[in-house]
Amino acid sequence: MTEKTHDLHEFMAQVTDEMSAEYLRIYRRASEDPGTAGDEGEENWAAFLREWLPPNYQVFTKGRLISAKGELSPQVDVLVLKPFYPKKLTEKRVWLADGVAAAFECKTTLNAKHVASAYTRSQEFKRLSTKRKGSPREELTSPLIYGVLAHSHSWKRDKSRPIENVSNALYEAATNGDHPTWEPDLICVSDLAFWARHYTSCYDSNWQPESNRDIFKRIFGADVGPLTGYICSSSDTDGQKAEYRPIGSLIATLTRLLAWDDPSLRTIADYYRFAGLWGNGAGNTRPWPISSYSDEVKSQILRRRFSNGILWDDWSIGPN
Repeated sequence: MTEKTHDLHEFMAQVTDEMSAEYLRIYRRASEDPGTAGDEGEENWAAFLREWLPPNYQVFTKGRLISAKGELSPQVDVLVLKPFYPKKLTEKRVWLADGVAAAFECKTTLNAKHVASAYTRSQEFKRLSTKRKGSPREELTSPLIYGVLAHSHSWKRDKSRPIENVSNALYEAATNGDHPTWEPDLICVSDLAFWARHYTSCYDSNWQPESNRDIFKRIFGADVGPLTGYICSSSDTDGQKAEYRPIGSLIATLTRLLAWDDPSLRTIADYYRFAGLWGNGAGNTRPWPISSYSDEVKSQILRRRFSNGILWDDWSIGPN
């Protein structure tokens, strides 16, 4: 019997077609009025998030984030508020940083410069949120989710390698970073691919071939340490099902990231996963020094405290 495609994949295909149609419409007018084109692109993504996130997560466009110390971020294109955000303050366009769940930069046509700047932009936003301590997940991730959303990309010539170009630019930018917390969490190009940040909380250098162990030990500053990287999912990924759409990975991954701090979302986050919205992916990783952790977490990591395969565990060797 032929396996039936889940309705969710059909919904994501419909949204992808709508995004493509909007891209063509916006692109035709971008040269004569780029400001309006950009605004329309942002509203496309805001509308999508409003339709697919739970209703208590309000979605807005435009404004700046403000930290508890009064520091301001650059302009934000689209943002998702936490459920407890004060209703009165939604009338303003300066957003309380610790009340913002996610912030997104939107591009009609993604290019290499956009990807290269994503790390810097991510740090500018994430540094305004209150830092967390106590577990690998809390210390390797930020309370604020940051990503880049694009309708399409600039690499349209024959023999262009857009997925490779984005992956290389993203990896290079992340490699030059100074702490894993600042890394962008996701990049979605609706008609191309989806990149999701992932981490390994405790990687043992002894798991490497003997010839590589000293390299990892030097970087970790110990026998063990954390890894981070990006998994890219696209229709070209080995073993990918025909119904895969990057926009499906976006909503599944964003819901999962929100669910770490909001357990009420975990049921639907798991459903998306089991229904196959994540898709298949592959990517590179980079090691970080053990000093990326606080002394408390570092001491427990050195004693090999971690779990494996347990859903929604802050001490899991890798997020499930």
